[in-house]
Amino acid sequence: MKKFIIPVLLLAPSFAFAQSLGNLNTLLSSFGDLVEKALPIVVAIALLTFFWGLIKYIFTDAKEGGTKLMLWGVVALFVMVSIWGLVKFVGNAFGVEQGGSAQVPTVPGI
Repeated sequence: MKKFIIPVLLLAPSFAFAQSLGNLNTLLSSFGDLVEKALPIVVAIALLTFFWGLIKYIFTDAKEGGTKLMLWGVVALFVMVSIWGLVKFVGNAFGVEQGGSAQVPTVPGI
């Protein structure tokens, strides 16, 4: 229950100002910027994991540990590239351009 109450209390000010949707646009923009900056770092970590497993496989006796690291590095890279391609495909299918702004729906008359 505490895990639910603390986030709600932290988000309470945003609920109070829910009428102005400028905060939501700022939040979405900040989240997009964060993902854009973190993606190359995460891909680099997955690639380094693969190479660390390769080094471990070649130069040590722990062949199984190196194999597992290489496998998880390849799986992580595959998942990231697949999701990236899927998002690009869906974006092209619906005519959404990269870097576009999000349009938040509004209620007329308010």
